[in-house]
Amino acid sequence: MKLQLYVPDGRYDPWLAAFRTALPEAALSTWSDTAQEEADYAVVWKPPIDMLRGRRDLKAIFNMGAGVDGILRWHAEAPGALPANVPIIRLDDAGMSIQMVEYVTHAVLRHFRRFDAYDVQQREGRWKFARPYVREDFHIGVMGLGVLGTRIASALVPFGFPVRGWSRTPKQIDGVTCHAGAAQQDTFLDGLQVLVNILPLTPETDGILNAGLMRKLRPGAHLINIGRGDHLVEEDLLDMLHAEQLSGATLDVFRTEPLPAGHPFWQEPRITITPHISAMTLRDDTVAQIARKIRALEAGKPVAGVVDLARGY
Repeated sequence: MKLQLYVPDGRYDPWLAAFRTALPEAALSTWSDTAQEEADYAVVWKPPIDMLRGRRDLKAIFNMGAGVDGILRWHAEAPGALPANVPIIRLDDAGMSIQMVEYVTHAVLRHFRRFDAYDVQQREGRWKFARPYVREDFHIGVMGLGVLGTRIASALVPFGFPVRGWSRTPKQIDGVTCHAGAAQQDTFLDGLQVLVNILPLTPETDGILNAGLMRKLRPGAHLINIGRGDHLVEEDLLDMLHAEQLSGATLDVFRTEPLPAGHPFWQEPRITITPHISAMTLRDDTVAQIARKIRALEAGKPVAGVVDLARGY
């Protein structure tokens, strides 16, 4: 079998070495716009459309991550450009869920225990007691209940918080009050002290974190965005902070990355910024999962993670 790789930064050597170990029977190549070889499988992250346009050789396209908007953007911007009837397969987890659980748990507990307020007091040289939140009234909502969102919501339950989840279709998670669809979104949002977003990016979810949605949260709520930067209307977040509808936000993803030096988020002390590290791709886990799925496909077996183009994830 033949594998063709594409990564935007051009650092192929570690990936090639990992695939040689995991799939020694495979012939490996990298894509360039000057030398286009045929392959059975493409393994990519944010590929250029010219790599995929009109391909008839591929059996499947593997995405090196859970978010597939870097590929599906071409389905929207250049209809018909993606190879017809070629499945796009995303990662199920590959070590990302535990990292996201750690990230969200830290952000939630930092807000719940008022460490964000104490950080401000330390910078100002003030020694002052901050009234604690009541655990039983500290409602947390997780938007997006796929593999990663389900793991996050489940991890918050043992702390004794009331945890809600919202997804496009109905889900059941032990200890989590689940809501689904547009009809139940307001019920999900009402009174939330913390909102965690891990939705996939689709035309329907682009800009979903806007002023209208934020006004439905409890005054003084905290927003955690680990989905995609395009989910957030950045000007609306600043407006909601200035109006004190939100007390703060923890952001790991942004519309422009790296976040430009002059961006107003840098000057807003109530926003905690991290450089898209809530779940870093673990190369060995990623390669091992893709190798298992390729062997399953070669054996005629089904695999998990096949993207539904109509849903966008």
